[in-house]
Amino acid sequence: MNKRWRGPAGALHVGLAGVLLAVFSAVTPALAAEGLDGRSLGPGWALPFLGLLLCIATGPLLFHRTWEHHYGKIAAGWALLALVPLAVTRGGFVTLELLLHATLVEYLPFFILLFTLYTVAGGILITGNLRGTPLVNTGLLALGTVFASIVGTTGASMILIRPLIRANDERRHQVHVVIFFIFLVSNIGGSLTPLGDPPLFVGFLRGVDFFWTTKHLFLPTLFLSGVLLAGFFALDTWLRRSDALLPALPDKTPERGLKLYGGFNFALLAAVIAVILISSAWNPGISFSLPGAKLPLQSILRDLALLAICALSWKLTPKQVRAGNDFNWHPIAEVGKLFAAIFICVAPVILMLDA
Repeated sequence: MNKRWRGPAGALHVGLAGVLLAVFSAVTPALAAEGLDGRSLGPGWALPFLGLLLCIATGPLLFHRTWEHHYGKIAAGWALLALVPLAVTRGGFVTLELLLHATLVEYLPFFILLFTLYTVAGGILITGNLRGTPLVNTGLLALGTVFASIVGTTGASMILIRPLIRANDERRHQVHVVIFFIFLVSNIGGSLTPLGDPPLFVGFLRGVDFFWTTKHLFLPTLFLSGVLLAGFFALDTWLRRSDALLPALPDKTPERGLKLYGGFNFALLAAVIAVILISSAWNPGISFSLPGAKLPLQSILRDLALLAICALSWKLTPKQVRAGNDFNWHPIAEVGKLFAAIFICVAPVILMLDA
């Protein structure tokens, strides 16, 4: 397996891939590109968006080496296929309006939140080792599922995947643990708040109440998580009994107490929540207008505050802590490039839906 898909980075890659399709519905509420009527657009304008999603879904599986080295170029190519025909047929100014709205109003706040959560969570390190019994594994998955809606699927994946892998590194059957982790922590667990899955944050930016998903998705999330956790516990129990019939494998990380480093980053995560809630409650009525984009003052200050929190985490977290998490910028860079193209390619589709 390619190294970039192992450990916390791998969980982040797959977990974030799980929310790519969610963007399509999350950004649906209104793209106001003046001068471009969605009723005048035909089905062909959706092809760049569909082609990009198809590449994202199949590239890492069918041509992973090419995808790994050229995913940015592939994503940019699909974005150009959306923009160039629009500029030729509708004019440069209309295209500029659509581009500025998609990038400044929708994409940039989305990516700043994702970047901040990734950086802050990457400064939290749990060392030590537990014994990966079915009860312990199920408990860690349940904890991560709850945690994901507070610190985001990116943060929960970064913090908990490594302790879970260490707890099971002496077992012959381990793959199912990571698969259920991806289902529960990297995807389902983030469905209850805009912080959980940043695509939900785009809906929040468009006026959806912060706790709307908490109220409306709590019972479905509880049911689905409960079914998966019960299924995991049964499967893990059966596989562990199968392991017990074979000679034991050496434990690479003997059992020892857990220790937490970089705990002050939890305070920074709380600051992220506070900044977002304040920005939704405070409206000074001041905004800055660009072609196709209206930027309220509270949104600009919110994004600057998030970047300041990100800088604090980077400055105050010891390098050894991030090294313990194998922290690097590759996963967030990949997600940033792909989502930039997604927000551009989906813009004509949203106009058609609005019409």
